[in-house]
Amino acid sequence: MNKSKQIGGLVGPTIVAMILSEFPLVQPHLYDAQIPPVVYLSGTLMFLGGLAIIRTHNLWVRNWTLLITLSGWFFLLLGLFRMFFAGAYLQGSQSTSSTTFIVLEIILLVVGLVITFKSYSRGEA
Repeated sequence: MNKSKQIGGLVGPTIVAMILSEFPLVQPHLYDAQIPPVVYLSGTLMFLGGLAIIRTHNLWVRNWTLLITLSGWFFLLLGLFRMFFAGAYLQGSQSTSSTTFIVLEIILLVVGLVITFKSYSRGEA
């Protein structure tokens, strides 16, 4: 559990900061001028972060720590997709409604907040 709290203490606040800083209501034109090399670079960073999480925390237990493992796999797979299909990712993201992005970002924000809360709480469970 201590390892989960250490990794969660990094992953949770990172997810929260990323989601809040990219939220369309905060920065509505952040992704208007995206280009494939930037998508590729962010994919590489997501892949690296996801791989680091999975290598240190690949625990499939039915409690809050599963969110850490799932976030690692999510970052790894999304990073790979962005690396190999940067153009397709751009086209897909441009054709997706802002409402869909807001709903997905709210879900990710809740996951990040749960991981953060559990990681910094005193209790073991």
